[in-house]
Amino acid sequence: MNIITRLHDLNITIPDVNPPLAAYQPGILAGEFIYVSGQLPIKEGKLLYCGKLGSNLTIDDGKAACRIAVINCLAVLKNFLNTWDDLDQIIKLTGYINSESNFGEHAAVLNGASELLEQVLSVKGRHARAAVGVNSLPMNAACEVEMIARIKV
Repeated sequence: MNIITRLHDLNITIPDVNPPLAAYQPGILAGEFIYVSGQLPIKEGKLLYCGKLGSNLTIDDGKAACRIAVINCLAVLKNFLNTWDDLDQIIKLTGYINSESNFGEHAAVLNGASELLEQVLSVKGRHARAAVGVNSLPMNAACEVEMIARIKV
């Protein structure tokens, strides 16, 4: 099954790239690697998950937020590809989780992104990662997810 079929079966539409919130590029191509800037859980111009895990957001909220953020990462990635076949591998994800100091389930929250990548991209979606708890994020977003991917050259 190809990536377009998987996206369709999962009812996922890859959106247009969200405009940057500050002075940076959404993604940079460097040789065979694409570095995707941190993406927030924004859909159709609206931040869908605000606040802190362990306070006003549940683990399921955080997973849903990470899922949206990684779909936004895929939007940036798609802009660099002729077709999805040009993707070789997702190399690394870093997830920043806006959380209370006593919250310890960052890895479970970032699974929202990791599991989606494997569902959509199969083996190409398996990656190294870091899940980091932070005190605040831009716009009080629940999470920010950045990605490094390798393409076929």
